[in-house]
Amino acid sequence: MDNNEKLMMERKERILAFMQEDAYKPLLFDELVVVLDVPPEDVIAFRNILDELEEEGKIFKTRKNRYGVPDRMNLVVGCLQGSERGYGFVIPDDENMHDIFIPADSINGAMHNDKVIARINKKITEGRRAEGEIVRIVKRANNTVVGTFETSRYFGFVTPDNPRISGDIFVPKDEFNGAKSGQKVVAEIVKWPEKRRNAEGRIIEIIGDKDEVGTDILSIIKAYGLKEDFPESVERQIKDIPDKVTEDSIKGRRDLRNLRMVTIDGEDAKDLDDAVSIERLADGKYRLGVHIADVSHYVTEGSPLDKEALKRGTSVYLVDRVIPMLPKKLSNGICSLNAGEDRLSFTVMMDIDSSGRVVDHEIFESVINVDERMTYTDVYKILEEDDEELKKKYSHLVDDFKTMKELAIILRNRRMDRGSIDFDFAEAKIVLDDKGKPVDIKKYEYTIANKIIEEFMLICNETVAEYFYWASTPFVYRVHEDPDPEKIEALSEFVHNLGYHLKGANKIHPGALQDLLDKVKGTKEELIVSTVMLRSLQKARYSHQNLGHFGLAAKFYCHFTSPIRRYPDLIIHRIMKEYLRGEMNEERENFLNEVLPDISKQCSERERAAEEAERETEELKKVEYMKQREGDIFTGVISSVTSFGMFVQLENTIEGLVRMSSMDDDYYIYNEKQYCLVGERTRKKYRIGDTVDVILAKADIANKQIEFAIAPQTSKGN
Repeated sequence: MDNNEKLMMERKERILAFMQEDAYKPLLFDELVVVLDVPPEDVIAFRNILDELEEEGKIFKTRKNRYGVPDRMNLVVGCLQGSERGYGFVIPDDENMHDIFIPADSINGAMHNDKVIARINKKITEGRRAEGEIVRIVKRANNTVVGTFETSRYFGFVTPDNPRISGDIFVPKDEFNGAKSGQKVVAEIVKWPEKRRNAEGRIIEIIGDKDEVGTDILSIIKAYGLKEDFPESVERQIKDIPDKVTEDSIKGRRDLRNLRMVTIDGEDAKDLDDAVSIERLADGKYRLGVHIADVSHYVTEGSPLDKEALKRGTSVYLVDRVIPMLPKKLSNGICSLNAGEDRLSFTVMMDIDSSGRVVDHEIFESVINVDERMTYTDVYKILEEDDEELKKKYSHLVDDFKTMKELAIILRNRRMDRGSIDFDFAEAKIVLDDKGKPVDIKKYEYTIANKIIEEFMLICNETVAEYFYWASTPFVYRVHEDPDPEKIEALSEFVHNLGYHLKGANKIHPGALQDLLDKVKGTKEELIVSTVMLRSLQKARYSHQNLGHFGLAAKFYCHFTSPIRRYPDLIIHRIMKEYLRGEMNEERENFLNEVLPDISKQCSERERAAEEAERETEELKKVEYMKQREGDIFTGVISSVTSFGMFVQLENTIEGLVRMSSMDDDYYIYNEKQYCLVGERTRKKYRIGDTVDVILAKADIANKQIEFAIAPQTSKGN
């Protein structure tokens, strides 16, 4: 940060501090100039600073041209989350505030994800959110919109793929640019929507016909702003990065190339971040080594590669491809811990006692050479199926795997004893053919091999986070704050109606939630209780402050173990190096304290976008897979019951809706307290957890929705 930037920041802070004083009343520009004693030669610069603060949403200028801070003017700055029905919610920038409901007629031209200022018209009352209206749009989020193009005689329109973006985009005839009805397109917005007036745009890219192979996934990639290609500046930079570890880069590192270690990943993984080593010490303790790819050696701060990595925030694992945070030369090459290759790494060596407590640890830069690239499947077969062929092939590692399993179980038991929550949601494994068509969908098998790596990475991340917390150095933590008491109260009431009790709902401990999960495990209610519980919790995020991790019942936690695919891991590697080398000084600390809040927020936002894109491609392929099975009968379990019908989940994780309007054998009434549908005449009940036979009525690829109907004469409601 140069002197001009520092001066600008100081001036902004001074203005904000002044406006936040209790005695401050909104003032005109000329009044502020006098009160803040702005010299005549600085008046233009002062106005520019006010304009910037206003653009950032940090101050607000009223219609009478008076300036103040939003939170002292009954205003809230935040991000608008739209809905299919036209209304929305403002998610405040202030994380201590509740969401604000915005009725459809109070959106006032704002769009999904816009940064806005809302005025609160109705405050929070018991059981109701605060309600408000959008009074200013600070920053537009959707310069382009992906959707389906349709034409009429005189104009065209784009229906957005994202249902949260309400209202079609009007396209004048001279802005079609070759687009035809039924094509997926990218439209650039040239006039923003206003109250009761749609946005206007022009077609800037034709993705392809909506039914063309590949158009569907490409549309999702475009919609979330994901980029498969890297800028030229990045491509130029990586040309200078060597394909092999050089002798110069090894200097000053601890040489662990003779230490036996392995990577354990899925069969398809190509970006291998982490290797593990294990040793049983003479005193009965375990020495666990976690060795993480030293990406920060190659991705230097402020370089084109670094800026692009921050912009992306994370690698995105779509159902048919990976969109990496770093170019393949790094992610699959020099940074990936490929077996038999020298690699630069960051090592955490932990001595762990028989109770799972880390009694000693070391963190240092190293050079390693991985012995074997193992898969979860092979490690599982060695440990659980006693596969003779694999045991013979990896005879030099079998004892290590047994010791790893032993330690992983100890670590997991310790984690569960302290109250860590362990959700057991089934994940789908979607198998595609070479044209991207789904040919099979099944449950992903989560085995002891997965658990070994999970527990080792968890304990490593906790160890690193605690060490650097006590070092009082700037840092990026992975935080999961305590849940909202109102949501926990609602959860408590929900499970009470199902016949369960939630301990200590007033001041909840994560252990109480895990106790509840243990009670419902294997019951009809397991899926719905787990789902409602998850929705009751906050979302984990990145923060420059250590706020603890509720879900893990951990006081200290960070993401250190995946720098190839996550930017937060990469930046804390840099911080750790500087601290361990003694290079951290006051000026550097001040700089990091300034930038880390924004970096944490950016990474959290990109993580959410990646998750949504990943989920959307999965949903798309699930519907596509089921399309050819319309009319077939399946057996499933009722996973949720609502006032408009019930959701049924099949064994392969696919879920669909049985609309109440399709249940024509009786008139069904929704019993809110018992979470069931009851036939008025027959008294037949459909409850959460009941097994039912359903017929696939419709697989709607365009809307990514599956609709079931109760199969005739085979329903198992009771």
